[in-house]
Amino acid sequence: MKILAVYYTQSGQLAEIINNFISPLEGEDIDVISFVPKNNFPFPWTNQTFFDTMPESVLEIPVEIEEIQFKHSSYDLVIFGYQPWFLSPSIPAVSFLKSDVFKNLIKNTPVITVIGSRNMWIGAQESVKKMIYDSGGKLIGNIPLIDKTTNLVSAVTIIHWMFTGKKTRKFGFLPLPGISESDIKGVNKTGQILNSCIKNNCLNYFQNEALKAGLVKIDPNLLFIEERAKKIFLIWAKLIKKKEQEKGKRTFWIQLFKYYLLVALFVVSPVFLIIYNIFVRPFTRASFEQKKKYFSSTEYNSA
Repeated sequence: MKILAVYYTQSGQLAEIINNFISPLEGEDIDVISFVPKNNFPFPWTNQTFFDTMPESVLEIPVEIEEIQFKHSSYDLVIFGYQPWFLSPSIPAVSFLKSDVFKNLIKNTPVITVIGSRNMWIGAQESVKKMIYDSGGKLIGNIPLIDKTTNLVSAVTIIHWMFTGKKTRKFGFLPLPGISESDIKGVNKTGQILNSCIKNNCLNYFQNEALKAGLVKIDPNLLFIEERAKKIFLIWAKLIKKKEQEKGKRTFWIQLFKYYLLVALFVVSPVFLIIYNIFVRPFTRASFEQKKKYFSSTEYNSA
């Protein structure tokens, strides 16, 4: 089987994940490609550069990527690895998905997405689903890997990593940032499931097998935050793009968004979660279970 494993990474974390995922696929013809934008994003990030990517990330505006040399003109399976930025697919991921190269490659081709995320990936995956289906591809699986520490702790540790480039313990005692080493190595087991599906000619059952193995988990608290934050981010993104027409205004509004985000993350969201868990969550279990079933699947609802 001809397999394309393609991804974008800054820190190298997603490269580890993809390599561990495909390692059990012995005997298959695998083309592993790491693509980059022509004007690549820095790592470590600067404070200004990171927040300045928000409007284009949320509005899914592509940039040019470097030319890619593929081993084959078509593949039997595409594995696409990406990261969410601001609850949307990263700008490099969007750029690849919207490119003619990708659209030509995945027509009538099974696709598995592999996500490396801090913790919120559902909104980004919905966008990726749409781009895959619009291009004629067939999504047969999605494996999200996340930082399993609490939302606020992971926010602190990931900021430390992004702005210093050092994957070390913030303050000397907080957990290491990013996806745990055990989960990165453990994705090998997911690759074994895929290998079994390939050997038994049942690729379409890959996601069902992954779900049986408990590889896709959705936290109701994170879903509650993300569903609301995604809409708010869209408002901010459109506002900033509108204001940038006025000289010097973009920088001002980006700074304003940064302070809004910090307050929302560390002050507002904990309060909202307390209210949600006491007054809302007990009465919305059935609704959550429906959402959980949908977001864990490869189904795309365009409504």
